[in-house]
Amino acid sequence: LLFPLSFTVQRGGQQPPVPVRHASLLEHDSEAPDHQHVPNGVWVIVGLLNFIAYTLDGVDGKQARRTNSSTPLGELFDHGLDSWACVYFVVTVYSTFGRGSTGVSVFVLYLLLWVVLFSFILSHWEKYNTGILFLPWGYDISQVTISIVYIVTAIVGVEAWYAPFLFNFLYRDLFTTMIIACALTVTLPMSLYNFYKAYKNNTLKHHSVYEIMLPLVSPVLLFVLCTTWIFVSPMDILEVHPRLFYFMVGTAFANISCQLIVCQMSSTRCQPLNWMLLPIALVLSVVVSGFAPNSETLLLYLLTAFLTLAHIHYGVVVVSQLSRHFNIRPFSLKKPTPD
Repeated sequence: LLFPLSFTVQRGGQQPPVPVRHASLLEHDSEAPDHQHVPNGVWVIVGLLNFIAYTLDGVDGKQARRTNSSTPLGELFDHGLDSWACVYFVVTVYSTFGRGSTGVSVFVLYLLLWVVLFSFILSHWEKYNTGILFLPWGYDISQVTISIVYIVTAIVGVEAWYAPFLFNFLYRDLFTTMIIACALTVTLPMSLYNFYKAYKNNTLKHHSVYEIMLPLVSPVLLFVLCTTWIFVSPMDILEVHPRLFYFMVGTAFANISCQLIVCQMSSTRCQPLNWMLLPIALVLSVVVSGFAPNSETLLLYLLTAFLTLAHIHYGVVVVSQLSRHFNIRPFSLKKPTPD
């Protein structure tokens, strides 16, 4: 199983803490001869690091304001990296419950991943239209819950999550219900309410329906393309490579989110189509046409690697450009010395 471990590094006060994620490849198979489980210490470390990363993510803004070093680059670092971290939070919890008869199916988890992703981008869609970023409590609740789940797993073992806990209600059902409930009862209503307030106060930054919904075009198309791939895949790609597929989706989504964040910070118009949709559509067309029936796994690996490198390149370039524009250094309070 793939367990990304999270911790946060911060130098100075110029920028928010940057989440650094280390992946430990650990095999856990209940059907294996020795039936070896993930060491309890790993669960403890994951729980502590997740809580530390979440805590530092919450205080970075206070640190920047205390040192008078708040910049748009800090917001991009903070929320841009959070957009990429969404996929890790969902997949690591999936690793806790597994995918057996008492676990979560890979397709249900895929849909839950999209619930989390759309909950994230909804807040930035709201800021794009209202100019105000409201962060609901759903994210905070989920992070504390995830950390507790990891620590409890270290104490009672993964088998404890397989047994029903109330009226044959499984923990996987509780996990699913919590994610959907937070999205439908906290995130979505608050975003719509804040949008309505801006509309009533005549403070909306965009007024046509097309311009208002523009930031959601690329995420919706990404969902359509990836979901179509799942249904037409000759080798049932999601069942064979669930984590890789989730990571590919999360990486493309993170790039879409980062570009939206840049647009809302600079008060520029959001582009309707993200370029990363093109290679995904190209790979999907190859899969549908049957042109390379035995190369679907290779195509997924190549696509994921390409999107990852492209997203990292985008981040490096944008950070460099913003640093020069604001005459600052990333991860440092010291100003660049003039040549």
